[in-house]
Amino acid sequence: MATTNGDTDLADGHNPQNGAVYDPTADPYVPERQSADDMDEQRNKNIAYQYLCHLEEAKKWIEACIDEEMPPTTELEEGLRNGVYLAKLGHYYAPSKVPLKRIYDREQTKYTSKGLHFRHTDNINYWLRSMEDVGLPQIFYPETTDVYDRKNMPRVVYCVHALSLYLFKLGKAPQIQNLYGKVDFTEEEISIMQMELEKYGIQMPAFGKIGGILAENMSVDEAALHAAVIAINEAVERENADETLGALQNANALLVNVDPEDKQEYQNELFSAKEEKKENALNKDPKKLAEEQSLREGEVDSDVYDTLLTQAEIQGNINKVNIALEVASLNEALENQNANVVLKALSNKILGLKNVDPDNIEWYMKELQAARDAKGQRLDKDEIQASINAANAKAKSEKDLSKAVADINAAICAENSAETLKALKRPEANLPKVHDNGEQLYQSELKEIRDTNEEDLNHQQLSVAVQVLSAVVLINDALNTGSSDETINALLNPDAALDDVESDLSYAERYYSTLTAARQTKAEDGINFLTQEEVQQCIEIVNQTVHEEQERILAITAINEAIDEGDADMTLSALQMQYAKLNDVEPHEAVLYQKQLHAEKEKKAANSEDESDPMLWLDEIQSTVNSCNKTAADFNKLAYGVALINTVLSSPDATPESVMKVITDSGVGLHSITAECGAEYLKELTAAKKAKDLEGDEDGDWVCHTTKDGHNYYYNIKTNESAWVLPEGAALNCHQLTKEEIQAILTRVTSAHDRQLLFKSNEDKIITLQAHTRGMIARKSFHERMDFIRRQLPAIIKLQSWLKGVTQRRIYKDRLEYLNTQEEATIKVQSLARMMAARNKYKKRQQYFRDHVKEVVQIQAFFRSNQARNDYHILISSNNPPLKVVRKYMHLLDRNEMDLSEELELHGLKAKVVKQIRSNVQLENDLSAMDIKIGLLVKNRITLQDVVTHSKKLKTADMGRPASGIKSLSKEKRHMLESYQHLFYQLQTNPNYLAKLIFAMPQVKTTKFLESVILSLYNYAANQREEYLLLKLFKTALEEEINHLLIGAEKGSKVDKMMEIITGNPMVIKMVVTFNRGAKGQSSLRSILQPLVKEIMDDKNININTNPIDVYKTWINQQETETGEATDLPYEVSTAAAAMGHNEVTNRVQESITKLSSLSDKFLSSIIAAIDDIPYGMRYIAKTLRNSLTEKFPDAASDDILKIVGNLIYYRFMNPAIVAPDAFDIVDVGAQKGMTTEQRRNLGSIAKVLQSVASGKTFGGDSDHLSGLNKFVLNAHERFKAFCIKVCDVPELDDRFNINEYSDFVNPTKPVVYMSVQEILDTHALLMEHEEIVAPETDDRLHELLSDLGDPPSIQDLIVVLSLWHAPVDTNEQQAEALLTNLAKSEISLTLTNKFEIAGDDDTDMVQLFIRTKRLLVDVIRVQPGETVPQVLKTPATEEQKDEHIALVSKRVKQDEKATKDDDKLQRTMSVLHDSKLPLESIKRKIEKNLATLEEAKHVSSSDNYQAMVTSIAHDIRNQRRYRNQRKQELLKLRATMNGLESKSGFYQEQIDFYNKYIETCMLNLQTKTKKSKESKKKNEAIKYTGARLHEKGIILEIEGLSENQFKNVLFEISPVALAGTFEVTAHFLGVKMDTVQIVFSDLLQLQYDGVAVMKMFSRAKVNVNLLIFLLNKKFYGK
Repeated sequence: MATTNGDTDLADGHNPQNGAVYDPTADPYVPERQSADDMDEQRNKNIAYQYLCHLEEAKKWIEACIDEEMPPTTELEEGLRNGVYLAKLGHYYAPSKVPLKRIYDREQTKYTSKGLHFRHTDNINYWLRSMEDVGLPQIFYPETTDVYDRKNMPRVVYCVHALSLYLFKLGKAPQIQNLYGKVDFTEEEISIMQMELEKYGIQMPAFGKIGGILAENMSVDEAALHAAVIAINEAVERENADETLGALQNANALLVNVDPEDKQEYQNELFSAKEEKKENALNKDPKKLAEEQSLREGEVDSDVYDTLLTQAEIQGNINKVNIALEVASLNEALENQNANVVLKALSNKILGLKNVDPDNIEWYMKELQAARDAKGQRLDKDEIQASINAANAKAKSEKDLSKAVADINAAICAENSAETLKALKRPEANLPKVHDNGEQLYQSELKEIRDTNEEDLNHQQLSVAVQVLSAVVLINDALNTGSSDETINALLNPDAALDDVESDLSYAERYYSTLTAARQTKAEDGINFLTQEEVQQCIEIVNQTVHEEQERILAITAINEAIDEGDADMTLSALQMQYAKLNDVEPHEAVLYQKQLHAEKEKKAANSEDESDPMLWLDEIQSTVNSCNKTAADFNKLAYGVALINTVLSSPDATPESVMKVITDSGVGLHSITAECGAEYLKELTAAKKAKDLEGDEDGDWVCHTTKDGHNYYYNIKTNESAWVLPEGAALNCHQLTKEEIQAILTRVTSAHDRQLLFKSNEDKIITLQAHTRGMIARKSFHERMDFIRRQLPAIIKLQSWLKGVTQRRIYKDRLEYLNTQEEATIKVQSLARMMAARNKYKKRQQYFRDHVKEVVQIQAFFRSNQARNDYHILISSNNPPLKVVRKYMHLLDRNEMDLSEELELHGLKAKVVKQIRSNVQLENDLSAMDIKIGLLVKNRITLQDVVTHSKKLKTADMGRPASGIKSLSKEKRHMLESYQHLFYQLQTNPNYLAKLIFAMPQVKTTKFLESVILSLYNYAANQREEYLLLKLFKTALEEEINHLLIGAEKGSKVDKMMEIITGNPMVIKMVVTFNRGAKGQSSLRSILQPLVKEIMDDKNININTNPIDVYKTWINQQETETGEATDLPYEVSTAAAAMGHNEVTNRVQESITKLSSLSDKFLSSIIAAIDDIPYGMRYIAKTLRNSLTEKFPDAASDDILKIVGNLIYYRFMNPAIVAPDAFDIVDVGAQKGMTTEQRRNLGSIAKVLQSVASGKTFGGDSDHLSGLNKFVLNAHERFKAFCIKVCDVPELDDRFNINEYSDFVNPTKPVVYMSVQEILDTHALLMEHEEIVAPETDDRLHELLSDLGDPPSIQDLIVVLSLWHAPVDTNEQQAEALLTNLAKSEISLTLTNKFEIAGDDDTDMVQLFIRTKRLLVDVIRVQPGETVPQVLKTPATEEQKDEHIALVSKRVKQDEKATKDDDKLQRTMSVLHDSKLPLESIKRKIEKNLATLEEAKHVSSSDNYQAMVTSIAHDIRNQRRYRNQRKQELLKLRATMNGLESKSGFYQEQIDFYNKYIETCMLNLQTKTKKSKESKKKNEAIKYTGARLHEKGIILEIEGLSENQFKNVLFEISPVALAGTFEVTAHFLGVKMDTVQIVFSDLLQLQYDGVAVMKMFSRAKVNVNLLIFLLNKKFYGK
């Protein structure tokens, strides 16, 4: 290691390196006799030591500049290789040329972990450019490889020394130190460096001659400059300040900033510097100098500037003096507090202070004074610069704070919650922490605070408000966690400013449940947060509830104690306590309460296992009270009814009717009563009453009834009084019939009557019963006989079989005997008969064939066709089809003329579709800009000329230019485009790169990246292959996003995180929906929704409005507009319930709901029926979404996952097209008309209901008036879930498109994409920026592809390379820039190729070899038949077969030539074409060789006759058929897409025509404006009305501060102004002008449309809007 040795005395002979080389006793001036080798060794060591000293000098100088510690001196060379320190040095003196952000691996983390990377060379190049920027002569520059490859590090250190001296001269850097002889190095370090220098094998640069070389490289007279510098040195040596000043002012010295007043300071500084340089020159001991001189052998003599100051050093010291003096002057001005002088000193170029802003002088004064006070002495330049930087930072912070506060207020006023949140989070705002999930809360609450203050919020107000709101956001977050503990902790946060929050944990759950319920209520209105005020209200509710519950507990305790006391009055008092909140406590039932409650308590004690005395709870007490009240009421009715019955029976005038009337009274509760027994009832009851009257002598007024619980109820039959205790002195009446006695009599009479009627009415049934009885007896006898037969059945069967056997044996014996006697005759007859039968049969068959020759031919044809079908079925479905079957279909692999023409048409259509899409997008953007310009024209923001200019741009817009391709490039320019072709092929076929890139870059760029790059890269999925790859990308990206979601779920609820797919804005879902709403999916949406939407739009009678408040306002406006009279009803209603209180509103809303339900059901049914019309891509992503969520969130309910799928299919894909069908081309709306407000509201209402159906969420809360739709919503939701399941039932990508990893090898053409120059550069830049994220593996192929391309070129460079443009000589900078911007949109056709494919003659890749062998085998099999592949290869070919093969090859060559001529993208692979031209036998031998190689790699096997090869050929035949079908389908789709795009372009053209007509009308109006102005003066006369008159008309409702009898003193003057549709209203009071306001007629119409019936004018007068419109129409518009 190097150590400073500043006290070393060189005169005593010590070596600065190691102190032990020379003998200190020897004569220091006489060289010691050494051998040549020793002298050479010593010289090399001296050179190594000098170089180490120069390294140390460079190290310390760079550290002083960049203020950063560097590696040790011996490791400095290695540390400089990555260029980081050099680039930081370049930033020090040329920050604009080398920004810090451009330095690669600034923290050297990649260098530390992975070593050097080729991009480190960028840092070295930045350093070289920075030296060019400051003007250092290029003679000092090293090469990039000198640093990166360490080829010449002494050259690099030499350049650093030259740079230091040059910058010192310019005053931009400190002077480098001379450390020769002042640092020590070990012998080992010197030896190592000596070996390193010997390895370089270069001559050491002359570090001492840098000053002279700098002077020589100046474009001046070198001799004069040299003489002037010598004169200065001599003058300095003589220490004469005047002489020195004269020498310095010599023009040949080329010195600047020499101030005569500072001559003495110059003299002193230059003298010190010269003495120091002289001393450094003498640091080498004389002995060594003598040795060096003797060992140089022809080297250059020592430089004169070894002891003299160079011109650069002189200039540097002059600058040093100037700076010191200016710093002193600045400190003096600072002491005097003279701001102007301080500012002047700070701005002085001599000081070279950076970032001095005159506007910040006050900050400079404060900061400099504070720094000076802290230091206690004067400041130096660095401290001044640091104070300036600190003051700038504070000033900027204050300005940024003011701007941030203004931006926050602007965002709040604009009611843009996203912008408000973004402004609050800006660091410049210096606000408490802001949470992203509180976006809506911040917006709404801050807007309310600002509206309350009626002025912008200042920083303090914002800080306090944000502090409270952030605490409220945390409370809402705590509610989301479901934890009551976290909720109470959030509530106790002092930042929330909540009062009376109880820290007792018993309150925590109540706070949580109450707050959750309140938020759920708000969530029904779409608001998912609670405000601070609402949280405080919930806290107060909980506290009040807990207090009431405690009081209620005390009341319940008192009631139980009173029950135990047994005192009815005490119990009654306890029941009537306020906090008990018992209902219907009747004082006169106190006794019953006491008895019943006591009984209930004993019953509870008996059922309880607890030995302690149980207590009745509040609900038990209330239930008992209610039961007692019911019992009392029932017995009162019973007693009254029984008394009435006794009264009627005691009357001599009693009749059956009167008795029936009283006994059927429901209050008595008698039963078993029949109307026909009225007379009998009267007789029996009268007899019983008379008998009762004869019993006993007591004749009191009270009657006793007993309840089922055994309680006595006493009733006074005269006064109708009742009591539960017999009053004192009262007597019971024993002559009254009781209810039980009456009921017994009625039951006995009714039973007798019923029995008599029963017998009389069932006489026929009795007869039938007797008949059935007799039949049963007869059947019993029959069954007994049958049972006997069944028991004897075996014996009966045996008897019958014996009899039949005897009979048959007798017949058989007789026949056999007859045949035996006629044997010869029988044989002859039989043979003749058989002969005749066979002959007749043959003749008939032969005749049959003659008669049906036509049918026979058809059968044979059928047989052959059936055989062909069988062969084809084997080819299609068999896993191992035989060779003879495959050979029959070989011809299908050839391309015919139709194939070629379709390929050409397909490629042409792709290019046209992509160009047309781009053209339409550009035209749409231009039209949008035109809309804005016309809108601004209406508001007088721009001139008519601006609009006309933009209109001309629309007419002359370039709708696309021919795409350039690689064919147009020269050889030396092909490499870059080929590299891009390799890169985009890798991006297209490997979805992981783009999937990671999407999530690596900011979300705001994702949509633009999707539209401009990804869709272009996949040709907008114009064919099957590109659609397959695009869907594969979407699938990969979706799974990547769900993985991110799962990682985030580890910190919270997984289900909540999963539901963020609905509540948030998932990037991939947005991309998928955007793509499927494009040209391919547009027709699907149109076919599904167009008939329904057109039906709604065309039906003028449909007017759905389910908002009661809007309906109410419309009704009021309609009344007043039609009658012209003010209504008696209020203009505003606060709630929907208040509006629904009017029958007219209720009827209108109910009518809308009925219609809405019917239309929504119709929409839903049509959507479900059109499931096959939904794009496959949309359904496949839905399937992927469902499967991924099920896998990643296994605990989630299936219904929740289906809701997410439904959200994708309906809410994101279909819902916007229903709400705005004109924007999504569902319906065709002309340029001159648009959708009406009613049409949009109707469709919006239907979409709202369908959204509820998709989510399964019913209506309630503020939407309670729509609760009639809830039944429909729930039923429809079940249907929608089944629909979502069917949507996800689609095949996988490979099965759908029949594409695999080898498809690109089989396809005869290479993929082609069309991309603009800007898109290519954007993609390249993004990949370079996020390379480590996209390809984290070091051996990833993407690194090699990006390395081939290097840094992204500029647009101009790439355009020039592609030969798209050469700047004309006469083009100015602005025109060139505009032309470059336009050319950046130029399209380039890229024929995508795989860089990593193996060449055609390289057989190491088995897959490639397999494919080439298969193609050769196809040519052989076509011309030579055989059962197996070995048989075909071993059988020699005939001449005819060889000729046939030659003809086949010739035909193919001609086709390829034609294809190449028409389109160079349709050519075959050259290696395959070359092999196919070989002779037939040579091809066979090559096939055999290839098969042997493949068999070794186990790709084929000779044991099964290479069946794998035959099976692969069959697979290609099947794919060729599918490919042709797919190509036809693609052509149809592309034609339809092209027609749609042309139609859309026509629609845009229609809009352009409409705008042109509008502009022509404006121009015409501009010309006739002067003529009409005179006529308009007559009409624009003011009208005047008194306040009383306007009050009579109903226009003025009230004027604050004035009574109605003072309205006559107010005069209103209404007059039109120059701006059309604007009126000026002036108010006069008693002839004095009070105020003037302007009203805009369109604003009045907007208020009327919004349902605002009353507005304020002059901040005091309330005006009826409808009647004011009526007055203005009448007076000014003649309506």
